[in-house]
Amino acid sequence: MIRRSTLRAQIATALRDEILAGRLPTGRDFTVKEIAELYGVSATPVREALVDLAAQGLLDMEQHRGFRVHEFSPADFRAMVDARSLVMEGVFRWVREREGVVALPDHVAVESVRRRAVAAERAALAGDLDVLIGYDLRFWRELGGVMHNPYLRDFLHRVRVQCWAFAVPVLRREDKLSGRLWAGHRELLEAVEQFDLERTRRLLTEYNTHALTLVDGS
Repeated sequence: MIRRSTLRAQIATALRDEILAGRLPTGRDFTVKEIAELYGVSATPVREALVDLAAQGLLDMEQHRGFRVHEFSPADFRAMVDARSLVMEGVFRWVREREGVVALPDHVAVESVRRRAVAAERAALAGDLDVLIGYDLRFWRELGGVMHNPYLRDFLHRVRVQCWAFAVPVLRREDKLSGRLWAGHRELLEAVEQFDLERTRRLLTEYNTHALTLVDGS
């Protein structure tokens, strides 16, 4: 028997993926009952999953009406990119202050991240948005794990999920995405693995600059 907490997490993940894929579009209203019937489960784990997604900023709770997929604005997107940039600047300062003390990334963990990097890069170059989103999120989350800071990892993961929630409707309007999506995953991992802070910083700046170009077309 599936535990309610597990079911809650499964429903939350499934709905998050629906939002990121654009199948639950911005502004879409729905009720607990509707989602419960869709998945053939009771209302309680669905309500809990929806509250979790609201806490992550992906849904708005409408009093006495249900839930709505949150609409992120271009200003929200800029703020999210700025937030992750500022956090990483703090990380670079912290590492420099402890030069010679901070441990290099674990080789076994890096190999797992590398597999995500290869898959994400391949999807980005092909313009396969659906495949890219999943591997890109896993790449960044596992890369955050290599840094041995779960708080940093979880914060940046949340911000990147929100960034994708904004970006998906923008990118769906494009006729062709091949060659237009950021595909520097392997190069960034190599810089992190070599503990090359300047190269890592440059690549992250390029990544954030690339992301901000989305706003211009939104």
